[in-house]
Amino acid sequence: MARRKITNSQIVCITLLWGVLCYMLLTYSTTIDFNVLFTLVASAIIVFVPLYKSVKRRDE
Repeated sequence: MARRKITNSQIVCITLLWGVLCYMLLTYSTTIDFNVLFTLVASAIIVFVPLYKSVKRRDE
């Protein structure tokens, strides 16, 4: 089954949603420790690697 292409507006919405969730995590956590930083880095990898691959595949 072929994947649908992600449009620029979808990329912007996903990025803004990720940014809002990270902001909420940082403001509502009592301390910023390794667990919080690991969560931010892991979520960034989970969100932005597929977006990067989609944009890279679109350019080819």
